[in-house]
Amino acid sequence: MYSTFRSTLSSLALVACAVAMVGCKGGGGGATESTAASSSSGAAVVTTPPASSSPGSATTPAPTNTPPQISGTTVSSLKTSETLSFKPAATDADGDQLSFQIQNKPAWATFNTVTGQLSGTPTTANVGTFANIVISVSDGAATTAMPAFSIAVTKAVVNTATLAWTAPTLNTDGTALNDLAGFTIVYGTSANALDQSVRIDNATASTYAMDNFPSGTYYFAVKAFTANGTESSLSSVVSKVFN
Repeated sequence: MYSTFRSTLSSLALVACAVAMVGCKGGGGGATESTAASSSSGAAVVTTPPASSSPGSATTPAPTNTPPQISGTTVSSLKTSETLSFKPAATDADGDQLSFQIQNKPAWATFNTVTGQLSGTPTTANVGTFANIVISVSDGAATTAMPAFSIAVTKAVVNTATLAWTAPTLNTDGTALNDLAGFTIVYGTSANALDQSVRIDNATASTYAMDNFPSGTYYFAVKAFTANGTESSLSSVVSKVFN
């Protein structure tokens, strides 16, 4: 009876080993570790690491554009027959090619879109004020403008002096003057300093007009000269005041 009980326990031990699928030794001729392992049918579990997320396409930021700079000092007034020539200073930190534009360009002036130069000469038909003139520069992406300016065109005052004289007929010794060749007009801002002159190579001339004198008082005198260069004494000095 005791022997039968032990045999039953050994069988139970073998069954327990088979179920647990681990190596064990049962009593009374149980299975070895290698036998138990060979009867295992467990499936291997493969863990796949998560796929590394591919980085998104890197976006290269657009280069920052620096607006061009423009400056200059313009004229505010101009007289007729005077010439305007203004060219602004323009720079670009990025080295971009620049172009120029203008708004409200005076009709008597021309404008260069490559250099930005404004030039021209107004006439009496252009007397008036030309307002809100704007010169700007562009680098193709940004535009910068100068402050608006005006040009007042006024009529130029032409100060003219017309001299008249009587040609001499005698030499200082009383003999007839036969080789008169012309006259010299001398003038200046002082009666004692007639340091400017105009030569007239015409023995028959008796008048001469001079213009474009600035404001002030000017003094004039005339002397004659002969073919061999001999000069007469000066005529009386006259003066004229110009505004």
